[in-house]
Amino acid sequence: MAGTKVHIIGVGDDGLDGLTASARQLIERAELLVGAERTLQSLTSALAGSSAERFELASDLDAAVRRIAESPERRIVILATGDPLFYGTARYLCDRLGKDRFEVVPHVSSMQLAFARVKESWDEAYLTNLATQPLEHVVEKIRTAAKVGLFTTDECPPRRVAQALLDRQIDYFTAYVCENLGSPDERVTQGELHELLGQNFSPLNVMVLVRKPDVPDRPAAMLGRRLFGNPDEMFLQSQPKRGLLTPAEVRAIALAELDLGPTSVVWDVGAGSGSVAIEAAQIAHGGQVYAIEMDPEDHTLISANAQRFGVTNLVPILGQAPQAWQDLPDPDAVFVGGTGRQVTGIGQQALERLRAGGRIVLNVSSIENLAAVREMLQSRVGDANVWMINVARGTYQLGSMRFESLNPSFLLAAVKR
Repeated sequence: MAGTKVHIIGVGDDGLDGLTASARQLIERAELLVGAERTLQSLTSALAGSSAERFELASDLDAAVRRIAESPERRIVILATGDPLFYGTARYLCDRLGKDRFEVVPHVSSMQLAFARVKESWDEAYLTNLATQPLEHVVEKIRTAAKVGLFTTDECPPRRVAQALLDRQIDYFTAYVCENLGSPDERVTQGELHELLGQNFSPLNVMVLVRKPDVPDRPAAMLGRRLFGNPDEMFLQSQPKRGLLTPAEVRAIALAELDLGPTSVVWDVGAGSGSVAIEAAQIAHGGQVYAIEMDPEDHTLISANAQRFGVTNLVPILGQAPQAWQDLPDPDAVFVGGTGRQVTGIGQQALERLRAGGRIVLNVSSIENLAAVREMLQSRVGDANVWMINVARGTYQLGSMRFESLNPSFLLAAVKR
């Protein structure tokens, strides 16, 4: 049964004054008003003449779902803060009762206002709500982000977030706490993370973190270190080269296809911060791994990561292939990672140095490079295995399991006969 449309209306800290005339009219004509206690109380004086029934929206959203489902013909208005579709209740309700049942009238999100107040763009920021994400998970996401926007909670206020970051040596962000945005007592506090530890803020706040320039990430503790397939957060990365570290899932498959032995000689060409080379060194513990990288900053990070993982059989090589490998011993296995057109030529030249029976694995991210590399491998070794790896990592939000997709990646593997 379709029933009467339920309107989900976003409300700012300025209450009815910040709403359009049509939104105010919908609220005034409502027979059932649903909203958080704080939101309903903020509108009490403005709706003094309203006879609408009030239903407080608590943490149990299923109770609201049942109440709405039981009243298909009543004029129902759900009051949310800011944009109801931005970490709000609208998505959850639409998932349960169907999108056709609702009309959404958004307000400016407090997250949008916060970034506007600190004059930072938010198109590539990591945004999340601590009401739906565990702090430990959020902290590791923050580690390699350039900008961060957080809806804090009473249980996880800004001072607790700051302490959790500092406990993990993540001290390279400028912090902003934006309180009561849009209201007369709005306030923005800027400072270092350690300066937030003794401060209390209004419960209605958004925390914005902006990474300081040219500060490298310091990785998570080594507890639970694996032989290969270690979480991405365990590797020190340059600031912040998103997507350039070979993801754990892709790395694990690539290392399996390299078929390393305990004394293998391995080349990692275009090594970045060295995640593949380090795990290869752990597998080929009696062999030698050469991590070839042309970027001086990443070359430095390879050494730092190798020291952190305790691998002594890894040699960082600063230089550009193929000149950088001229004096290296011929490899038993080669891994080539790259996004440019030169990856095909580098792979072809690496094949010439690869020992008979050795394996080469190439990781590319575009269809064009995939086609060119595959054609090259087939012309030189006669056969190549190809995978498209499309991974989505689970994340728990608003009472539901959802998935965040990584960028698709292609692996090609071949044996030199």
